[in-house]
Parts: sequence; C-alpha cells; structure tokens
Amino acid sequence: MSRPPSTVGGPGLEFADAWSRLLRSGPGLALPPLTLRRVAATTADLLSRALGERGCDASLAERAGTLLVEAHFTDPEILAEAVALLQMQPADPERVPAVAGAFASGWASALRERTLREQEAIQRAAFRAREDAERARLASEARFRALFEHAAIGIGIADVDGTIVQVNQALRELLGARPEDLRGRRVTELVHPEDAPGVWEAYDDLVRGRRERFQCDKPYYRRDGEVVWTHLTVSLIRDEHGAPRYQVAMVEDITDRYRLQERLRHQATHDPLTGLPNRAAFFERLEGVFQEPQPGARFGLCYVDLDGFKVVNDSLGHETGDRLLTAVAERLDAALAPLGHLVARLGGDEFVVLLEECRGEQEAVAVAKLVLTTLSRPFLVNEQQLTIGASVGVFAQRVAATTPGAAVRAADLTLYRSKEAGRGRWTLFDPTHNARAVSRYAISVRLPVALDRGEFFIDYQPLCSLADGSLVAVEALVRWRHPQFGVLGPDEFVGTAEETGLIMPLGRWILERAIGQAAEWVRRFGEAAPQINVNLAVRQIRNPGLVHDVTSILAGTGLAPGRLELEITESAVIGPEDESLRALQALADAGVSLAVDDFGTGWSNLAYLRDLPVSGLKIAGAFVTDPHRAGTDDPVGWRIVGGLVSLAHALGLTVTAEGVESSQHARRLRSLGCDWGQGWYFGRPMRPERIAHWIERGHPE
Repeated sequence: MSRPPSTVGGPGLEFADAWSRLLRSGPGLALPPLTLRRVAATTADLLSRALGERGCDASLAERAGTLLVEAHFTDPEILAEAVALLQMQPADPERVPAVAGAFASGWASALRERTLREQEAIQRAAFRAREDAERARLASEARFRALFEHAAIGIGIADVDGTIVQVNQALRELLGARPEDLRGRRVTELVHPEDAPGVWEAYDDLVRGRRERFQCDKPYYRRDGEVVWTHLTVSLIRDEHGAPRYQVAMVEDITDRYRLQERLRHQATHDPLTGLPNRAAFFERLEGVFQEPQPGARFGLCYVDLDGFKVVNDSLGHETGDRLLTAVAERLDAALAPLGHLVARLGGDEFVVLLEECRGEQEAVAVAKLVLTTLSRPFLVNEQQLTIGASVGVFAQRVAATTPGAAVRAADLTLYRSKEAGRGRWTLFDPTHNARAVSRYAISVRLPVALDRGEFFIDYQPLCSLADGSLVAVEALVRWRHPQFGVLGPDEFVGTAEETGLIMPLGRWILERAIGQAAEWVRRFGEAAPQINVNLAVRQIRNPGLVHDVTSILAGTGLAPGRLELEITESAVIGPEDESLRALQALADAGVSLAVDDFGTGWSNLAYLRDLPVSGLKIAGAFVTDPHRAGTDDPVGWRIVGGLVSLAHALGLTVTAEGVESSQHARRLRSLGCDWGQGWYFGRPMRPERIAHWIERGHPE
C-alpha cells in the first residue's frame, strides 16, 4: 500500500495544497493534469517526510528536487519559490534549512546532469549531422563526377570571365580534342562564321547576370577542321549572394539531324532537274531584300523565257528537253553566280535572275544582255547541236517603291511584252504598259467574281446650280474595292471592261444600283431629291437591249424617267445613221434625259449635235482648269467656254461645267451663263449617306 503523506508541524493537507499551487503556476501548465497531480503528490510526500519524521534522511528532499527536474521543472524561479515555501513550514528549525538545502542540491545536481546529457546529445547529433553531410557531399560529388564524366552529352564548365575550367569526356570526343586543348581556353575563341545572329549577345547577357540561360543551334570546329553542329544550352550558376559565378554548357551533337534537315531543305528549295533554286527559294530571297533595306536600296529582276523550247520538246522528246534545260541552267549559273546574282528556275522553261543589290536599270539591262549572249551559243545535247533563243523582261526599282508580289508581276508582264515584240530580245519595264496589262488582267479575271461578292460600290458626286449653289443632281461613279489593289476608280478599270465586254454586266449593275438609290431619295425627300446621272459606255449604247434594260429598271424601282439623265461621250454616236442613235431617241421618247459628257475633248461634230436627242451638255474640265496653266487666267480658254455655253443655249441645252475647283471658277462660269457646276469646289464623290444629309439640311456637311 502506498503511504499517505505526512503532516509537517500542522495539517499536511495545507502544505500539499500550497505545493500543488506552486507547481501549477510554472511549467506544470504544460503537463497533463494527471501527470501534474502525480508529480505534486510524490514530491510533497517526500518533502513532508523529510521535514516531519525524526531520524528521516534529508536525501528524501534531494530526491524530490531530482524528480522536479525530471518532470521539466527547470526554471530557477521554481527553485527559489520552493525553498521559500519549505522555510515557511512549522518544523524543526534546525531541520528546515537542511531539508531546503538538500532539495536545492538535488534540484541543481539533476539540472546539471540533465544539461550535460543534453549537451552530449547535441554534440552527438551535430557530429552525426557533420558525418551525414560529409557523406552526402562525397556521395554528391561522386554522383556528379560519374554524371559529368560518363554523360552521353557534352558538358563544359567555365567561369564568368569565359575561361574554361572543366570539360567531360563526351565534349572532348565531340570536338575531337584533348583535355589540354580546351582547359584554360576562352569560350569566345569557339566562334564560327555561321553562328546565328544574337548568340553572342545572349551569351554576354548571361555572364552579366541579365538572364539565367539560353539555347541555340551552334556549329563548332573540330580539332581536325571539320564542322560539328550542336544544340547548345548554357546556364548560369550563382554564388550564395546571387552573383554570377560559373556557366555550364550542355552540348548535344545534332550534326546528323542538321545534315538531314539541310538535305530536306535543299530538296524543298531546289529544282530536282537543274539543281537551281526553285520558286520557293527565289521568293524567300526576294522577300529578304525587303527586310530592313537600306535607304535608297535597289534591286532588279530579269525574267527569262526560252524561245522555241516547246518545239524541241515536241520534236525531240522530253528527255532531250530536260537535258537542254539542265544545260541552260548550268550555263546561266556559271555566267551570273560569280557576279553575285541568284539564278532560279520557276518551272517549265522559265528562269529568273535576282539582282539583290542593283545600281539601276543600266545594270539590270546589262544582265539581260549577258543572258542573251550566254544562251546564243549552240548547246550540245545527245550529240546534237541545239540553238535556243530567249526573251527577257527587265525590272529594276527602289525597294521602298514596290512589293515582292508587284515586282514579280511587273517583270512577268514585261517578259510577255518582250515576246509579243518579236522574241530574242530584252524589254525594260514600262509603268504605263504595266498598269494597262495589270488592269486588263485583273478586270477580265476578277470582274465576274467581284460582282457576285459585292466588291463594287457607288459614290455620288454633286452637281450644283451656279446661280445659288443648290444641289440639283448627282453623278453615279462606280468604285471597285479590289482585294489586292485596294479601292480602284473607274478610270482604272472601266476602259478595260469595255475592251473585254465585261462592261455589260457591270453597266447593268450600275444602272440598277444608281436608279434604285435615286428612287429611295425620292421616297424620302420628294421633290428635294436630286436628279441621278449615270454614264453609259459605248458598248452599252450599241447594245440592242439597252432601252429594255433602262425602262424595266425604272419601272421596277418606280423612279420617274425625267429624274434620270444618261451621259454619253461624243464618240458613242458616229452619225445620224448610227444604230445607237435610234436607241438614244427611244430613251428620250420614254422621258429619260440625255447629256453629252466631256464635250470638246474629241473632234466635235457640231453638224449632228443638233440632231442628237440630248437635253444637256457637259463641258470638259480641261477648259475650266488646265494643269499646265496653273495659276494663270487664260482668256482664250474662257472665250471657248463662253462660246460653248452660247452654242448649247442656242440648242436649248442645259450646260454643266466639269472641273470646278475654286470659287473663282464658279464666279467666272456664272458670269458666262453656265447653268450647273461639278467639281471638288462643290464636293468630291461621296457615300449616299452624306448626300442624304445634304438633302435634309439644304447644304453640305
């Protein structure tokens, strides 16, 4: 049985309670309640016995101090408070100091031993940690050495100054070098002429700490002089303060892959028959000319087409034709490549010479002459002497003045001009011929699709009364929003449309759209709506279905015939017996107004002007504003205008002056009796919405 606590000079419970409160106020708060009660009861019993029992050994108090330390009561304040509590107990005055001293001694001895044990444990842990760290370091170094030396990829280490510190076996084998060939060398010594742009800038950023790594494909020279292609990854190693310390390069041999890619690229960019660069390679080089050119930079193109090659192919067979093409390619390349010019085969018997740095048209023409001279000598093919001619289209231009696509089209069209001129010659690019050819081709190919896709639209230019400036009519002017050339005006495509016959569907579309727009204005604004003027092409006037087209469109839209005026040119009617005159008369009989456009620009036949069923006359703008007499007041020109006005009025015609660009023009024309004016002074061609605003407000915006 356990022994109950003894009393000390009074009730033992009072000491036990005081002792328990003392222990609960210190580290005892961190102990579980049961553990705290057990420690408090045991130590209180030991101390009570040491104080109260005669002949009892004071070592019991020492034991109590030891138990407190073992229970983690190590705070010196606990010791001081415990000794003070013991000294307050009503026991033998000689025994109390002995018990308190024994308790303090036991507590101190236990604390010293505990501290020593903890120090030894810390020392052992630190020693083990050092041993573990050393073993880990050695293991890490061993692993690094194994990885470094036996890695399949080349690895090199250099300091930030670029001095190579260490290279592994794979890198030495990759470069065919010995350790002493690389160690101590500078990284910057390993340059190669084919290093990609920016490689060394990226390297400089890395060693300066501005970036952590970079990658690139880079060639190196082997010790035997051969070139090896690698994929290079360079990483920066920093010290504990974050400052750049080392650089580590991982070098992977990609020579086989690179050569395969080069072979595939060569196949993709070179003609398999002749070995010359193909169309794709040519356009790549041409587009390179346009990337960041120098101010004033020029280039040139010589488009070459063999004359009579089809005859060789058809008569001697394709094998002979292929050998002839190969011989032509070899001869052209041998003559022009040393001059720095690119010779490419575009397909069939077409070749092109690119002058990437051309001094001007003279140099391009000299190259064209060299092409003709080079091909003038006979070719020996299958033991046969074959003579082949060529035609060359020459184009030379400033880089800033054109685009790759436009340049190629221009050279191609110039080539066909050369062939049309007789073959065996060169022809220099001419902007006028080129514009005409481009327009004709674009119209003939694109027009049917353009109508279906809604690429055409109509702007309306105001015609105003010279008396008061009011809006009296608008002229419908067709525009083409071409997907390649942008917005084209009628001068750029209507003429070609007439030549090709495509003016017929386009002209009917213009009539439908313009008359429909005029009818809408009448519905919205009534009598304030302007008259609509529409130009008729010569082919339209001579079309037997013109009268039916116009009258059916008027009936379908509900527009009164008197609100439509059709403008014709002088050349549309040859004479009183012309069939087109009957169509014009039928339109006039239907109530449609007619006017002669650009009067005075042709050989005006005044004799039959009176017989035309016209109600208006438009004086050509050249009489009003002559660009060759800018800033002058030409009395002869104004007398001609006055005479035309008088003539028109004598015939009962309304007179409109075109090209009115200033208030001075308007005042002068008004003084001459001219009725209406048209030109930029009154307004440029504009969208129908702006015309509607003008009608609503009674004046332009």
